[in-house]
Amino acid sequence: MSAPVSTVEEAIQAALATVDDPEIRRPITELGMVRSAVIDDEGVVRVELLLTVAGCPLKDKLRTDITAAVGAVPGVERVEIEFGVMSPEQRQSLQARLRGGGATEEPVIPFAQPGSRTRVYAVASGKGGVGKSSVTVNLAAALAARGLAVGVVDADIYGHSVPRMLGADGRPTRVEDMIMPPQAHGVKVISIGMFTAGNAAVVWRGPMLHRALQQFLADVYWGDLDVLLLDLPPGTGDVAISLAQLLPNAEILVVTTPQAAAAEVAERAGAIALQTHQRLVGVVENMSWLELPDGTRMEVFGTGGGATVADSLTRVVGAQVPLLGQIPLDTRVREAGDAGTPIVLAEPTAPASVALQAVADRLAVRRESLVGKPLGLRPN
Repeated sequence: MSAPVSTVEEAIQAALATVDDPEIRRPITELGMVRSAVIDDEGVVRVELLLTVAGCPLKDKLRTDITAAVGAVPGVERVEIEFGVMSPEQRQSLQARLRGGGATEEPVIPFAQPGSRTRVYAVASGKGGVGKSSVTVNLAAALAARGLAVGVVDADIYGHSVPRMLGADGRPTRVEDMIMPPQAHGVKVISIGMFTAGNAAVVWRGPMLHRALQQFLADVYWGDLDVLLLDLPPGTGDVAISLAQLLPNAEILVVTTPQAAAAEVAERAGAIALQTHQRLVGVVENMSWLELPDGTRMEVFGTGGGATVADSLTRVVGAQVPLLGQIPLDTRVREAGDAGTPIVLAEPTAPASVALQAVADRLAVRRESLVGKPLGLRPN
């Protein structure tokens, strides 16, 4: 005896509720994407699905996921899916639902709000060529592999490289005035390189840089992140100043090499935290040594630069700035980045991977919100 139609239809709805939109990562039923789902006497289920935008790049994945979920319901023989597109009113409703407010509200930066539980790490360096972007993408991948919700903003507008190194070759999708970021290896990522044609250069002055960073933080739908990493351009220029204005609670992570010259400029990059009143979370020394086949180490760029920067910044800011880790030189780091799979995922047992994972372990702490919590303060 077959199950009552109402029971089958309820099971179909329950199955659809297990399918997440690949970009928003929330159930398609919750997002109002399922217009109808009916089953006929022959067990054929016809699902009408409303895409957020025409030509959705993840349409095939939605088809696959829906077919698998609904097809597993007892009594279902075949699944047919008809795709439509949300109306402007439906997209505005979706936008309001995602933002938790009216669609006409001015976008705000969620990570700058008092109740935010997202740890924001700005990865900075005094000069280029120290491997700041490699450190950023590997830390992001390592944190995501630990089950954390992670996002990366490629704030190095002129020298953007994060999408390639993370293997994020997708394009952002726009829902009204919200931007859905592509994902790779469980990491949401946004970069100016996703909005330019080919390998075109970006030639902008300060105000344009500020607006781009503001849009990446406010207009992109990040969801509930545990950690947000920002790959900053080298030095202490416009983007660093804009970051301090937009995200005063961001913590600075300084990347240097052992070389004395690199350490000196890294100190200047870290010391900007004194002027912006941001916390220095620590120093990462990259390219620390090259491990030779006989087990010895060649210190290609000298030694001690990371410890020197950490000690100097500790004296300058009057608080402990730890050396979080030393990352050895390894050609596989470059090879993995070029291939779009960070080395912490491609070869997790490599010495560089182990060192990067140790740094990630020290950063994998979610900030607790103080909203609604007693602080235990008493008047004298």
